[in-house]
Amino acid sequence: MKYIIAIAGLVAVFAMTYFASNDRSRIRYRPLAQMIILQIVLAFLLLNTTLGETLIRGFTSVFEALLAYAAEGVNFVFGGIMNEGTTSQFFLMVLMPIVVISALIGILQYLKILPFIIRYIGLALSKVNGMGKLESYNAVASAILGQSEVFISVKKQIGMLPERRLYTLCASAMSTVSMSIVGAYMTMIEPRYVVTALVLNLFGGFIIASILNPYRVSKEEDILEVQKERKQSFFEMLGEYIMDGFRVAITVAAMLIGFVALIALINGLFGSLFGITFQQILGYIFSPFAFLMGVPWKEAVEAGNIMATKMVANEFVAMLDLSTMTKEGALSARTIGIVSVFLVSFANFSSIGIISGAVKGLHEEQGNTVARFGLRLLYGATLVSVLSATVAGLFL
Repeated sequence: MKYIIAIAGLVAVFAMTYFASNDRSRIRYRPLAQMIILQIVLAFLLLNTTLGETLIRGFTSVFEALLAYAAEGVNFVFGGIMNEGTTSQFFLMVLMPIVVISALIGILQYLKILPFIIRYIGLALSKVNGMGKLESYNAVASAILGQSEVFISVKKQIGMLPERRLYTLCASAMSTVSMSIVGAYMTMIEPRYVVTALVLNLFGGFIIASILNPYRVSKEEDILEVQKERKQSFFEMLGEYIMDGFRVAITVAAMLIGFVALIALINGLFGSLFGITFQQILGYIFSPFAFLMGVPWKEAVEAGNIMATKMVANEFVAMLDLSTMTKEGALSARTIGIVSVFLVSFANFSSIGIISGAVKGLHEEQGNTVARFGLRLLYGATLVSVLSATVAGLFL
């Protein structure tokens, strides 16, 4: 039965993407078929094989070690507040490690290791996805550098890009997550779902963009110019990346305070006036999508509630809700896995502002263009998350 529902879910995703396409005649089906098959094969390898389990365990152990090292620094600064038995440590245990991981990314950038990896994985992807080198590079770079920072690395080309190519770049940035906060996700949901989502979203972004926003890149246009970073000393660079990581942590904390409080306020108002909370209403709206992703119908409303929270607020708020429901035993293991994969992306309303602001800072006119197609951007990125969760559901 789960395979029939999964097929129905995939058909629904592709139908919603196809009917919203801005040029159906340009859709190229061969690269699409290749990427869909790759997604299914990779999901199987990661979730159902010993090799996948080993790879995920290795990836997870790296981040667990980084989180442990980060705890040393946090414990030193905050005077033992992280001692065992202390509660309510979300800011210290989940957000502060972002500083350490950001610093590590800076070191790998400085040593030219990350640029090499990003460029050549991107070139390999361009042979599969039928898109340009710039689009492929951008997708890999977004998954490592983050949705704002990635545009700085290609700022030489931002002003020259037509709207369709710019859309694909922004869609990649919204469909993936930056490596600096992967460790934070792993403290809230199972690491294997985080890793699976990272891989599936990379291809899912190309699949949805290829249908929703199809175009061809000529050989003359298919160029990649990566901005060289200005010359810095090692410690100057390290200080910059540490402060960048700290700003990300503070920004996430501020947004969580605001969104959690506002959602509680709105829930309270709706509960008093209508006898049903705002999140419960959203849960009913999103429940059919949850069901098509493979969530059992009896849990579809709860899953839909979490999915809606992610889109309206952000993935951190939704992961906290999922963590609470998991502890209470309200959801089955299958539902937890499917919803976890759905949550690992930046597909939410606040990302529209973040991405358009990042582009606007580099090129004002292009930033205004991004703001105009912001809702379409969110629509596509949400479908990427639904697609990845549906494919993952086949093997859970």
